[in-house]
Amino acid sequence: MPRHRGKFDINKKEPYELSRSKIENFIQCPACFFMQQVEGIKFPTIPGFNINEATDILLKKDFDKYRGAAKTHPFLRKMGYEHLVPFKHKYFDLWTQSLHFGAENRLNYDHKPSNIRVGGGLDDVWFNINTKKLHVVDYKSTSQKKDLGPITLDDKWKSTYKRQMDLYTWILLNKGFDVDHVGFFLYCDGDRFNGKEFLGENIAKMEFKITLIPYKVNMEWIDQTLNKIHEILRKKIRPEHSEFCEFGNFLKNSNYF
Repeated sequence: MPRHRGKFDINKKEPYELSRSKIENFIQCPACFFMQQVEGIKFPTIPGFNINEATDILLKKDFDKYRGAAKTHPFLRKMGYEHLVPFKHKYFDLWTQSLHFGAENRLNYDHKPSNIRVGGGLDDVWFNINTKKLHVVDYKSTSQKKDLGPITLDDKWKSTYKRQMDLYTWILLNKGFDVDHVGFFLYCDGDRFNGKEFLGENIAKMEFKITLIPYKVNMEWIDQTLNKIHEILRKKIRPEHSEFCEFGNFLKNSNYF
């Protein structure tokens, strides 16, 4: 079946593919979203977060050893979550591939009212052996600049992370899975305050503090957001930039907008 992705084409009938990050772009600034998806303007790129990617890969390898097993990872047992086991599914590895989310058996769902195929790549899913429900899991990596104790989700900018989990839970629910409305953020916090030696004779070693944060999802925003995107995609005039959009303020202050 032909696919509709990249620059939006109003003449195409196939569901328009939008990743979780593109939907977040719309929430942050409809004008920037319009410039990319309708006008086809490519924005400046930034280097990848290779350290974050490495911790994601290592965490998945650790949990893969217990995927579908009778006993779960020692970390989860220590945290009091011995009833949560890494979920085993024949398409699980495909669900983690964010760059190919639009293809068959990936993490996607067609929202009929907007004709938008929503998708992305999740980090993990844990199966609750007590409730028989799934929990969406998101790995995060950071290194706090101040010794503030355990990480929380209180920072305003972390609303982006919350919406990510909202959306992945919504997709799995719509694909027919029994998903709990509580997900988990697993934070790896590079510890720069423990006073331990970093550089050895042959290797450098950083320790990470681990925080597991339950989060109750909120999916009320999703339908209305997708319907608004449907409208914006069909406009002929670019909408205004959001008040706090860095690109919009740059263009405005440089006298080119």
